[in-house]
Amino acid sequence: MNKKVSFYTLGCRLNQAETAILQHSFAREGYDVVDYRQPADIVVVNTCTVTANSDADTRKIVNKINRVNGDVQIALVGCQAQVQKEKLLSLPNVRWVIGNGEKMNAANHLHNAGVDEPRVIAPVISRESFTIPVAGIDPKHTRANLKIQDGCDFFCSFCEIPYARGRARSRRFEDIFIEARELVKAGHRELVLTGINVGTYRYEAKNLVDVIAGLENIRGLKRIRISSIEPTTIAKAVLSGMVQKGKLCRYLHIPLQSGSDDILQKMNRNYSVAKFLEFLRQAHNQVENICLGTDVIVGFPGETDEHFQQTEDLLRELPFAYFHVFSYSDRHRALSRKLAVKVARPVIERRSRRLRELSVRKRRTYFENLIGLTETVLFEQKKKGYWTGLTDTYVRVKVKYNGDLQNRILPVQLQAVDGQTMTGKLV
Repeated sequence: MNKKVSFYTLGCRLNQAETAILQHSFAREGYDVVDYRQPADIVVVNTCTVTANSDADTRKIVNKINRVNGDVQIALVGCQAQVQKEKLLSLPNVRWVIGNGEKMNAANHLHNAGVDEPRVIAPVISRESFTIPVAGIDPKHTRANLKIQDGCDFFCSFCEIPYARGRARSRRFEDIFIEARELVKAGHRELVLTGINVGTYRYEAKNLVDVIAGLENIRGLKRIRISSIEPTTIAKAVLSGMVQKGKLCRYLHIPLQSGSDDILQKMNRNYSVAKFLEFLRQAHNQVENICLGTDVIVGFPGETDEHFQQTEDLLRELPFAYFHVFSYSDRHRALSRKLAVKVARPVIERRSRRLRELSVRKRRTYFENLIGLTETVLFEQKKKGYWTGLTDTYVRVKVKYNGDLQNRILPVQLQAVDGQTMTGKLV
């Protein structure tokens, strides 16, 4: 009888992409892959370490797994496994701690494991270009993540991702399209380009624009979406591609992190507020109805009331549709940990709450400006009599319909705002 394995993913879209690949690699080794809510012999947790909350989430999920099944064997893989190693091995029933350098070989490591003591497998991460031998087909979702890049060379002072993920490296160019064609063949109509720093993609003479151009030629693929991308890495041709109304979605998530030049400098971000503002306005003016999102960190060491006010004012002024707000926390290997002037936790919480409330208002304003327009929607699922899906501008839309709209792309007239979604009717 085959062993049963389930998966639990913490953190970013890249982790989601890698979990989908891991599921297929375990199936090829003879495991029965089951939903994480079902009993399993082994649970693989794909960890995150971007914040202190991410670290705590790993401990919480390990405890939850053990409450459900005290005999389970747990493999912790990924970012936290890379930088915290032996510490994670002390958690109950954790049998393997596998860092990012060997994460994608986890099925082979577990399949060939003997009866020896729990193991840490976290070698130095190679800088070589990589390939992915199995497609991350995800039957539960209409959209699929396509990993094209990993690692980062930027070394922002608040971040330890270069230590957890290694230095920047790119996927071999032709290997991207092998998986892309398999994903489309499996029914995925939208592919989301993922990586730690996707805008730095370089393989031989190819860059991100070449990847997008190659994907444009794949029959059956309807949409290409770029996940989070650093502001200094966005080529002008990306905006041109959106204007040309091919397959590239009118959507950019561009981390700002702070609206203060003083704080940006301490963060080791290689742009100024003025440069960021210049590009964002260019994107807003050039691409009709583009959805622009961002990340912002609240409470970076030394952030004064004035610094925060600069950030809040800038976020209010710029044409963002939403923003993700992160409360600063010290990371184990991040340089900012050594900065002496810390912001009090209650202050961080109060500032974060203000920005999240502003984000809700910004999203509503963006939605209201779309009322009356007709946009195409990729429908994903039916809930409470409504089919829901996404426009290419990342707006979630729901329509009343009795038939089957699963994985169909159809024009919808947007009629009203309903919280975090819009309502519409098929046209």
